[in-house]
Order: sequence, then structure tokens, then C-alpha cells
Amino acid sequence: MISELFILSSKGDLLIHKDYRGCSAHSNVADGLYLKLSSVPSDQAPVVTEHDGHHYIHVRNQGLFFVVNVSPRDSPFMYIELLNRLASLIKDYCGDLSEAVVRLNFALIYELLDEILDYGYIQTTSTEMLKNFIQSDAVVSKPFNLLDMSSVGLFGAETQQSKVAPSSASSRPVLSSRHQQGEQNEIFLDVTERMTVAIGANGSLLKADVQGELRLKNFYANCPELRIGVSEEFCVGSSEIRGYGSAVRVDGCQFHESVKLEEFESNRILKVVPPQGELTVMQYQISDSLSTTLPFHLFPSLERESGSSRLRMYLKLHCDLSPKSQAINVLLQIPVPKGTSSVSQELSSPDQSAELLLSSQSLAWSIPRIRGGTQLSALFKVDISGSVSLPSLLDLPPLNLSFQIPSITCSGLQIRFLRLPSDRPSQVHTWVRYLTQSDSYSVRLR
Repeated sequence: MISELFILSSKGDLLIHKDYRGCSAHSNVADGLYLKLSSVPSDQAPVVTEHDGHHYIHVRNQGLFFVVNVSPRDSPFMYIELLNRLASLIKDYCGDLSEAVVRLNFALIYELLDEILDYGYIQTTSTEMLKNFIQSDAVVSKPFNLLDMSSVGLFGAETQQSKVAPSSASSRPVLSSRHQQGEQNEIFLDVTERMTVAIGANGSLLKADVQGELRLKNFYANCPELRIGVSEEFCVGSSEIRGYGSAVRVDGCQFHESVKLEEFESNRILKVVPPQGELTVMQYQISDSLSTTLPFHLFPSLERESGSSRLRMYLKLHCDLSPKSQAINVLLQIPVPKGTSSVSQELSSPDQSAELLLSSQSLAWSIPRIRGGTQLSALFKVDISGSVSLPSLLDLPPLNLSFQIPSITCSGLQIRFLRLPSDRPSQVHTWVRYLTQSDSYSVRLR
């Protein structure tokens, strides 16, 4: 039984609040809970938290906190599944999940919650059932136009019109008003991989893990059985290498319960009847056995200027992708010593930028895009107030790198085809999109 449900922004603002038991979560309660959750890294924050005499369960999705206040006697797993399902439903109905989307569509989200929960008891999270009761349409910041096939594809990548879906399609609501549903006969399959990498100060690879998933986004109501062909060379564990190309070996994979696997072992084909909305078809993991090179190599140099309390930080970032590929939204979080007062910078190109963040004691070096085979550099002169010894000056935590690489998977996994029966009643457009992004990409400086 749920006493309260609320959604907090990444800064702790109370975006959505439902009170089912007269608990009345005032802003100070939400502020206190937010401070407790944000005081530890996102991968270490406890899912179950006790605050002010109440038990809270939360999940973090796209920088937002989904939180419920429950009885300590209840099992948390049901509520974790509920919160994750709520996040997926918001994406289905609103097209995307972010603070701006929640603020624009608060009325629709409250309507969803009224149907999902009754007096704190879960009623349904089924997309098929909810679409019969939800009357509101999503507020979309940029209207979708199927005829607007520009040269900018998914995640800002430059693409050919005949190969890539419109970039705005990724943020279009799956479920909208009834008179429009018949016009949305499209199915997207996103192959997304998240890298966790740790590199030593001497450039040696300490850790390289990949978490990947195949996620369907279905705009086609009453979709028939869909056949998904993955790489013939796809191997799980120590199984025998298949096909004639380079092996795509993963340590383990899990499938959604609705996926049929009778043709997977022989032909690497997955069959599923996707509901309208999003569905994670398959998840897979790779540990310390990447078949491709790392996308980035960083060469740091730190030295103290003689006779001053200034630290010179010279960084060279080399992109080891193919020259035809590029990384976008690259951000380096560079730690600086305690007592840093100011920073001067020299960047290798005018489109880069850098900012000193005293709250997190770091420098944020932002690179909009970097093409494969190229190298960028930055020189930072860090001024430090007070006297600091050389060992403490150079004793810095690892640097963190975040990025997105569209149209590429670091594992080499490819989708051979995405097929529907030929006798389907209407024309359906199918799209496949690839993305590799960082989950945690750290480089030790010393």
C-alpha cells in the first residue's frame, strides 16, 4: 500500500505529488529526502531509505527521482517495478522523459496516476487497458513531421535521408488521441550499449564492461508477430563461434518473457508480438573482453609551476573511432585541487568550452563533437590560494569522461533484419538505430 508518490527533479524540485493517506509531503520533507539521496553517488544510493520516520523506495531515471512512501512491512520489489513501469508509461504517453517533459505534461501524468493507483493500491499498469481511459494528449515541444526528413538523424548524427529516421521521432509520444493512432505505423528498434571503463595513469586498461539492450518502441497498434535477426556471429558465454565474420561474444543475455526463442539457437532470430509502447526485448553483458578498441585515449600531464602555487594541466584527447564516425556531447569532468580560486584556459578549437565548477571541485571541458582519428588538446592553468604541498597538489581523483557515439555498437552487434508478415493490413515503417554511450569512463591522472 502506497501512502505517497512523488517525482523530484535532479535539483530536488517537487514536480509531481500524490497523497493517498493524508501524509502531505511538504517541500521540506522532499528537500530532506533529496539531500539524503543526492549525498551519495547514483550507483550507491540506497533504493530503500528511512527519513523522518517514513520508509521510502526510489528509482532514478533520466536524472529524475521516482519515490513512494510505503509501509516497512511491504516487499520493495513490487514498488521498484511499479516506479520503473511508471517511467516507461510517461515516455510512452509524452514521448520522452525529462524535467521539462514532466512540467509540460503534469496534467496527463496526474491522469495516469489516477488510473494506475486507487487509494494507494495498484490497479493496472497495462498500456492496452490504460489507453481506453486516458483522454489527455501530450504537450510536445517540437511537433513531429514525417515529411521533414532532414540530414540530421538520431542524437544529432549526420545521416542520409534514406537510411535514418527523423531525429524528432525518438521523442514523439507512442500513445496519443484515438483519431491519430492509425497514422503512426512505425516501429523503432534501438540497440544501446553503455560502457564502464577504468584506465590507469600509465594508460593500461583496468576494466572494460558493456551493458547492452535491444529496446522496441512501437507506434503500431495491434502489431502482428515481429521477427528480429541479430548477428549470426552472436555467441553467448563459451559457446562455439558461429557464422563467418568476427565473433560478437557476450558473457550473458536475458530476454523478455514474451520473446519466442525457438529460432534463436539455429538462426539467431527473435520473435515477439510487441505491445504498443516500449519493450526491452533483450539485455546482454560483456566483461573485460571487448573485441574493438576503446573510443578514446587521454594523455594527461600535470606539473607545478616553479616558484608559484599554480598547477599546469595539459590534456590531449585522441578519438580512436573510424574517420567516418564521430562522438557527440563529449564532456570531461577534470578534478582540481582543494583551494582552487581561478583557472585560465587554452583550447585547441573555438567550439570547445571549459568552466570551473567550485561546487564539485572540478573543471568541465565540453566538446560538442569530435571525429574519429582526430585529436584535441587543452591547457589549464589552475591558481590555488594558500600554500599547498606538491604531493597533495597532485593527489587528484580520476577524471571522468561522458559521450555518445551514434550509429555504432562497441560490441559489433548488428541487426540483420526487422520483419513483419507480408500480409499485414497496412504499411509499416521499421527503423533500427544504434548508440554507444558512457556509463562510467574514468582515467586516473597519477
